[in-house]
Amino acid sequence: MSLDICIALTDSDLKLFVDSIREAQKKVDTLDAVSIVGAARNLLEETKGKNLPDFVATRLKHLDTMIMMVEDAGFGLPEADRDNVLAALAYFSSPDDILPDNIPVLGFLDDAIMIELCVRELQHEIEAYDDFRRWRDNEATRRGESKAGLMLNRVEWAEARRIETIDRMHRRRNESYTGGSWAPVLFKVR
Repeated sequence: MSLDICIALTDSDLKLFVDSIREAQKKVDTLDAVSIVGAARNLLEETKGKNLPDFVATRLKHLDTMIMMVEDAGFGLPEADRDNVLAALAYFSSPDDILPDNIPVLGFLDDAIMIELCVRELQHEIEAYDDFRRWRDNEATRRGESKAGLMLNRVEWAEARRIETIDRMHRRRNESYTGGSWAPVLFKVR
């Protein structure tokens, strides 16, 4: 049996989270990325043995992706997005967040909400990172190299995607010309 609960955040609720993330962003300026990521990774490791509500556990999985995005030199996360991810990680690993993490069942609820807000804000960058990782893994397999040893970057990925898009456009055009009785007047199919 499951019970659906919808949490509606008002503008003042969201302001509380925005203010909290701004405080976390101030910590980003005073702490180095390695410390922030390390603290988030340690806290994430500690949660593995805990019985957490699915709402929380599902969102905690996004932290792994955020950590990888920050650490992946090949992806080269833009600085503004990197700072936002680091702020979310700093908030998550802070003992001074809205709900103390040691409160049974509810302690990570604010963290889960903050992660959800950050994931929504960075949705396109996260999707791009997932695509980048798939592309890099496929390239490593295609080249017969180890995934860890292959050093590819965002520019190479973007160029590969550009070429794929142009090829797809040409293929679709050719398929549309050869499939029917209509023949183009302006273009020749070779």
